[in-house]
Amino acid sequence: MPSFEVLYQAAALCLTYPDDDFRARLPLLREAAPQLREFTDQAAVTPPGELAAHYVQVFDLKNRHSLYLSWWRDGDTRRRGMSLVRFKELYRDHGLEFTDEELPDFLPAVLEFAARTGNTDLLLEHRDCLDQLRARLTDFGTPYASVLDAVCATLPTAQTGTRP
Repeated sequence: MPSFEVLYQAAALCLTYPDDDFRARLPLLREAAPQLREFTDQAAVTPPGELAAHYVQVFDLKNRHSLYLSWWRDGDTRRRGMSLVRFKELYRDHGLEFTDEELPDFLPAVLEFAARTGNTDLLLEHRDCLDQLRARLTDFGTPYASVLDAVCATLPTAQTGTRP
């Protein structure tokens, strides 16, 4: 598989809350990951408060656009707890400790893990979840869909099967 580490790191930053640090990094993100220009160009011309409000509307108000990968498979069940442990163990196996600021299945964290280690197992394992999130973001009409488009374009097509 070709090296997509820069894209994964840039996508991770694009999918986090758009604070002042994000704004400062936009020119670098645009240059480093041209696959994300649709999103970065839109973010650059959107007023900061409007972009922040849009992020909250898209990702924080409903699970319909959840950035937590295990939620797509496990929902809010006990099984999700075991899935979260597995994420942490995989990070630890690669010499990374996960802080408790976010859950370990948070897509930006998974993308950063893939960028740092080159290990795409979690992305591949959750490809169907990424496709479902991408479809919902596209239907919602948000520029965040183009970030998922770029990430999914680097992964083999998901196998067909039942979806949650």
